[in-house]
Amino acid sequence: MNSDRLRQRMRTVKLFYSVLLLALLQSGALEGRKSRGGRNPQPRRAQPSPTYRGRGDTTESFSLDFTAVEENIDNFMTQVKNLAQSLYPCSAQNLDYDMKLHFLENTSVTCNDGSPAGYYMKESKGSKRWLVFLEGGWYCFNRVNCDTRFETMRRLMSSTKWPLSKTGTGILSPLPEENPHWWNANMVFIPYCSSDAWSGAAARTDQSGYAFMGSLIVKEVVKELLGKGLGNAKVLLLAGSSAGGTGVLLNVDRVAELLEELGHTGIQVRGLSDSGWFLDNKQYRCTDCLDTISCAPTDAIKRGIKYWNGVVPDRCKQAHLGEEWNCFFGYRVYPTIKSPVFVVQWLFDEAQLTVDNIHLTGQPLQEGQWRYIQNLGSELRNTLKDVPAMFAPACLSHEVITRSYWMDIQVKGTSLPRALHCWDRSLNDNSRNNKTAPKGCPVHLIDSCPWPHCNPTCPTVRDQFTGQEMNVVQFLMHMGFDVQKMAQQQGMDPGKLLGMLSSGS
Repeated sequence: MNSDRLRQRMRTVKLFYSVLLLALLQSGALEGRKSRGGRNPQPRRAQPSPTYRGRGDTTESFSLDFTAVEENIDNFMTQVKNLAQSLYPCSAQNLDYDMKLHFLENTSVTCNDGSPAGYYMKESKGSKRWLVFLEGGWYCFNRVNCDTRFETMRRLMSSTKWPLSKTGTGILSPLPEENPHWWNANMVFIPYCSSDAWSGAAARTDQSGYAFMGSLIVKEVVKELLGKGLGNAKVLLLAGSSAGGTGVLLNVDRVAELLEELGHTGIQVRGLSDSGWFLDNKQYRCTDCLDTISCAPTDAIKRGIKYWNGVVPDRCKQAHLGEEWNCFFGYRVYPTIKSPVFVVQWLFDEAQLTVDNIHLTGQPLQEGQWRYIQNLGSELRNTLKDVPAMFAPACLSHEVITRSYWMDIQVKGTSLPRALHCWDRSLNDNSRNNKTAPKGCPVHLIDSCPWPHCNPTCPTVRDQFTGQEMNVVQFLMHMGFDVQKMAQQQGMDPGKLLGMLSSGS
């Protein structure tokens, strides 16, 4: 054990001095250009393959893979950043970190309206890790509500007004201070324009009015990426949020099988599903199935899977023959998935509450609504208990991995990036089927407190009327939380309960 640690420290020291040497060499080269009357040196960061916008500028590229640094990576990145800033005090405003738009070469695979599907990409030369992200954005399940969606959310059904570039945030950020473990990966963002939870395989017809090709878009993007460097990858992380998170659960094994069929057996395919673990539970108040918001989740998916010609994983299909709609719900499809998957799920997901007809308008909740919300948290906890790699904070929110605050949320003292890094290590250090994490590196993290926002690191909640930030006690009381009654139910003093809530206990 001691010799392993010593070797690891030696690797870290060697890597740091390599960065220092490369930086000094590049600094000398730039100084040489200045002395010959060249242009002022451009800023340089520990960043793979930066593209300079200045005309006529050529640079050497030093691509670095920091996956070898197993411990104290945050401190290491701080040192590298400080070193870069001391050598190159200029700002980095000329560096281009954006992902660029590419339309699919196979023009038969389209968005809902027949416009070409595509993806955004930022290459990281030298890195053998690829992160492919599926965007979310609900869905539609018949001609009427798809027509409404097209009028109100056309960006999610057409590529005609997509921008030419996109800036990555959260786990898609190219900056190590915002994304400590995946910043130097090859980044791919696939915009959601199929309205089918990434499951459809239906061409446009006069009857449907739209094409639904979510599963085909994923397949075509992966095939195109093979010619752009993915073929040399070691790891492909298929990630997604909301409907994209559900899309990860539906497509991760299909992507792994596709790569194997094409002869790329050395690529490890993994999944990261954020806010896509929905429950097929009974609504708080039943309503007619008119649109995505009012329709019970099971009814919407049953209608949608026919309208989209939805494709589900083969193993899940065999487990639910004739009732393939079950495969859209995380706790039903997860046991059939072979690829490693990390699940991120708020225990009080706003989208789940919306489809369950719990509408948080800022008005005090009724007692029955409070009970329903608490039961929802308990039900989600139960469905996640056998998932070995997961992160489930007791917060009222939706989506997190591309949010600016994604590094701030913690469960039991561990942040989400840290948990993902631990999971990464467990998969690198052990065999594919051994999902145990290294000692002291937790990957199964779930809050046990029973109320929304009882975790003090939850995202900030604001009063809808005043715009003022609220702490957890103010939030719960604002929503009609009865401290006296709840304390009585828990058999404790009201003051003690308030103190526990304030501290996040």
